[in-house]
Amino acid sequence: MNNRLFCLLLGFLFASGCAHQEPTQDEDDILTRREKRDREVGKLFGESALLFGDTRKDTANATGIGVNSYLWRATLDTLSFMPLRTVDPFGGVILTEWHTPSHTPGERLKVDIRILDRVLRADGLKISVFRQKIERGKWQNAAVNPETVLRLENAILTRARQLKIRDGR
Repeated sequence: MNNRLFCLLLGFLFASGCAHQEPTQDEDDILTRREKRDREVGKLFGESALLFGDTRKDTANATGIGVNSYLWRATLDTLSFMPLRTVDPFGGVILTEWHTPSHTPGERLKVDIRILDRVLRADGLKISVFRQKIERGKWQNAAVNPETVLRLENAILTRARQLKIRDGR
């Protein structure tokens, strides 16, 4: 009986001692890797590195997908003529299938676009274009004109700006 009373008393003291302590949480424990990166990038480049005006992060526009919705929609609009292979709005990845333009039947293009940020910024896009030409009945890799990537990037950014202006932001 004495042993049982001692265990009960010890359990009561232990429980009551824990009841008044508030759990401590380090801020770094509750931040995701993306939030940590966004904080570090914000400190490194500052908020003035934003494009198209607004100097605060567009959190109202970022719900639902993991990237800037204007860049996302503008990219889909710009690539609407190409068949899509992979579309991941949370990771910000858009990959197309091979597309053969009607004016150059012996050549095909493939595009890989990654949206890197939730903020509408020029450096929030990473674009890779792949080109192949048919030679002796086989598709061979060919060089891509660097201006092609630049034109595609400008088209996406222009469309994103139009969408943002249309929404009145």
